[in-house]
Amino acid sequence: MDMDRLCINTIRTLSIDMVQKANSGHPGMPLGAAPMAYVLWTRFLKFNPGNPGWMDRDRFVLSAGHGSALLYCLLHLTGYGLPMSEIKRFRQWGSMTPGHPEYGCAPGVECTTGPLGQGFSVAVGMAMAEKFLAANFNRPGDEIVGHHTYAICSDGDLMEGIASEAASLAGHFKLGKIIFLYDDNHISLSGSTELTFTEDVPKRFEAYGWHTQYIGDGNDIEAIHKAIQAAKEETVRPSLISVRTHIGFGSPHMQDTFEVHGKPLGEEEVRATKKNLGWPYEEPFYVPPEALQKFREAVDRGASLEAGWNRKVEGYGKKYPDLMNKWKQMMELGLPAGWESRIPSFPPDAKGIKTRVAGGKIMNAIAPDLPFLIGGSGDLNESTHTALEGKGTFEPPEAGNESVQGSAGKWGYDGPNISYGVREHAMGGITSGLALHGGLLPYASTFLIFSDFMRPAIRLACMMGLRLIYVFTHDSIGLGEDGPTHQPVEHIPSLRAMPNMTVIRPCDANETAEAWKAALMHKGGGPVSLLLTRQDVPVLDRSVYAPASGLHKGAYVIAGSPSETPDLILIATGSEVALAIDAYEKISSEGIKVRVVSMPCQEFFDSQPEDYKNSVLPPEVAERIVIEAAAPEGWHKYAPEGVVMGLDHFGASAPGKTLLKKFGFTVEDIMEKASALLGRRAGLFK
Repeated sequence: MDMDRLCINTIRTLSIDMVQKANSGHPGMPLGAAPMAYVLWTRFLKFNPGNPGWMDRDRFVLSAGHGSALLYCLLHLTGYGLPMSEIKRFRQWGSMTPGHPEYGCAPGVECTTGPLGQGFSVAVGMAMAEKFLAANFNRPGDEIVGHHTYAICSDGDLMEGIASEAASLAGHFKLGKIIFLYDDNHISLSGSTELTFTEDVPKRFEAYGWHTQYIGDGNDIEAIHKAIQAAKEETVRPSLISVRTHIGFGSPHMQDTFEVHGKPLGEEEVRATKKNLGWPYEEPFYVPPEALQKFREAVDRGASLEAGWNRKVEGYGKKYPDLMNKWKQMMELGLPAGWESRIPSFPPDAKGIKTRVAGGKIMNAIAPDLPFLIGGSGDLNESTHTALEGKGTFEPPEAGNESVQGSAGKWGYDGPNISYGVREHAMGGITSGLALHGGLLPYASTFLIFSDFMRPAIRLACMMGLRLIYVFTHDSIGLGEDGPTHQPVEHIPSLRAMPNMTVIRPCDANETAEAWKAALMHKGGGPVSLLLTRQDVPVLDRSVYAPASGLHKGAYVIAGSPSETPDLILIATGSEVALAIDAYEKISSEGIKVRVVSMPCQEFFDSQPEDYKNSVLPPEVAERIVIEAAAPEGWHKYAPEGVVMGLDHFGASAPGKTLLKKFGFTVEDIMEKASALLGRRAGLFK
């Protein structure tokens, strides 16, 4: 058996042994895709197992995450810190080898995949990050950013809409350093792709502006080699290499059947498959020493590649000291000294300002100090106010100017403003890819209602604990005339319910400033969502009401004496805080001791010491009213014996003020609830 075949069959047999021992998993894809993975990892992929986080490594994403055994075998064999003991603990409690690849579990896993299509879009984001950094830092003869983004994707990946959105955008952006290998095995979980997926995939991708190739035999490693080489030579168009493989290759009774997709082969079929592959070793998890030696060449090769890059960076730093300082800041996502001084303060204004508009002013004030800030919206910059003014747009350079670097012009990859078009789902995945790449703090913006389109990508970002920011505007029925299709109701509590998500809903322009400050200082552990209004809300007079800096504790006493035990506590968030304050003025004029608590962030508040939480919400005060124009779920823990004024129905098309009145969000409604809570006759209040 020649060395290439020995190594490929090592991957195959290790994979099926993993699945068999776990009695769970997907053996079919690793058996079929092992040759293309072997060629990529041993002949092309630039990586250093000794330093999985090396910045200029090629990125590899297994978008077909159900084939995780394939990835774990490659990581183990090439010398990453993934020992054989963990290979044998596949899919077990506490192992480094979970059922689908999980970011942070094993070194070398670039992102969490499994939900199909997600890895595809994440990889596009990684490629965009490479383009942006290269355009900002590379200089003729001094290129410190130059890596490719590879992925293996499946039929299922390419059926998902997110992949179509991301592929369309990648073609438009001319992301020539994308090379995706398509495992074209004609089988999905429940049957042949002839049931549902008969389109000409390469032609579809050609229409997107991709360079496509087809390989008729997935075991022809030289054809795979030539195709990847040709893809590397194509520097403008992203590349899709369609490789005709056979799922479960080598299995005498299960090859090319859907049964091999997602269940173990069984002991007898494992033995028969190994025999069919000409594998002479009966011992499970056996790795021939000569095969291991071949794979482990990656260790010295990777160390040498990174050492060469380090020398290049050292010379670059001497030649371009200012750029090197900027590079270091971006790699660390460092906030420079005094950056907070740029954050604007807004004077009291009864008419007020939309918090989305305030957010735009804040972003543009701080952007000069934050070269790593990059992002955009789903064709909504005019509405979400998230464009960074004068910073340029992320686009392919104009014809004839491809070599221009660092121009920050209208057209060029150095611009941080990303135009996603109406592609919210891809925007979510791409934003995660930008964050995962390193050196960037990305944001994504759309109307809160359209976060539904992004939800699978948002969930994975939370699972990975990524440091990024979502800016969701038009956050309530207060947006008005666009009607219930555009008015979020259940979205706020559903985001709060997502683990590792921090949701901040500021009440006015100055809380919005503090919200942006908090989001930028949030060091990870999950994304931050900023929920902002379409409508004007009053800018509160902070000489009368508590400073907006209380936002950093999640909740604070904004009106009423913080030292006096109240009879009634009004808890509100976002645009409803001004309403609560209006009610406070009326109720307190009746001689009733009232406190208003602004609670822009439940997550921040819940993390405070118990004594602080009790100082804001004294346990002995049961009379509490929560006011938020959204579904009430999640609020009862703060008012277990009180009232939650929320919405248990969709909105309607009418002016925002009309809707708030019709749906019971007025001072009179709050006073009626307060009267009932305090055991007083309705109508006691004047």
